[in-house]
Amino acid sequence: MVSIGILWLILLHSLAHAQGAQGPTLDDVLRKLDETASTFRSLQANFVWDQYEKVVDDHDIQKGTVYYRRNGQNVEMMAEVKEPAQKFVLYKNGKLQVYQPTIDQVMEYSAGSNRSDIESYLVLGFGGSGQDLKKSFDVTLLGEQNVDGVQTAELQLVPKSDKMRNNISRMWLWVDMNRGISVQQQLFQGNDYRLAKYSAIKMPAKIGNDVFQLKTTKKTQFVSPQG
Repeated sequence: MVSIGILWLILLHSLAHAQGAQGPTLDDVLRKLDETASTFRSLQANFVWDQYEKVVDDHDIQKGTVYYRRNGQNVEMMAEVKEPAQKFVLYKNGKLQVYQPTIDQVMEYSAGSNRSDIESYLVLGFGGSGQDLKKSFDVTLLGEQNVDGVQTAELQLVPKSDKMRNNISRMWLWVDMNRGISVQQQLFQGNDYRLAKYSAIKMPAKIGNDVFQLKTTKKTQFVSPQG
C-alpha cells in the first residue's frame, strides 16, 4: 500500500509538471514584446494581405515585401506590392505616400495630429512595446496557436479610443514568442476584415536608405486629397 506521504509527493510533482507545461500568460507576451521593442532597429518580411468585403463576398489578395526601420525616434515603413499589380506604400516623416507606377501617380496623405495613433498601429507586432499596447488597447490573451509551423500567442486588441473603434472594431495579433514579433494580424471593420500573413522574416535586416525612397519619374503626378 502506498503511504499518504508518497501520494502527496506524487500529487505535488504532478501539479508542478502541469504548471510548467502551461502556455504563456498575458504578462509573458507583453514582456516579450517589450524586450524586442528595446532592441528593435529593422525588419524585412514577405507578406500576403487579404482584404475581404462581406457585401460582395470578395477577397482582394496582395503579395509583396515589407520593410520597417526605426530611425531615431521616427518610424519608417515601405511596402512593395508585387502582385497583382506593382504598388509602393511609403510611410516616412509623418507622411503616407502611395505610388502606382502604372499610372505614374503618387497619392500623399499627412498624418498630422493623428501621427502618434497611426504609428502605434504601424508598429503593432513589429517593434511596438507591450506597454504601449496596453495604453491604446484593451488586451486579452486568447490562447496559443500554431501558425504555419510557428507557435504563437494570440492576442485580441480592442481600441480604447472611440474614434479608432469606429474604424477598427478589434484586432487579432499572433505573436511569435521566440522573437517577440507578429507573424499574422487580422483587423476587423464591421463585417469586413484584413488578414495579413508574414513569412521569411529577417530581424534585424540590412536595409539601405534607398529602400525608403520612391523611385518616381520626372512626369510623376503628386496628388494630396483634401479632407
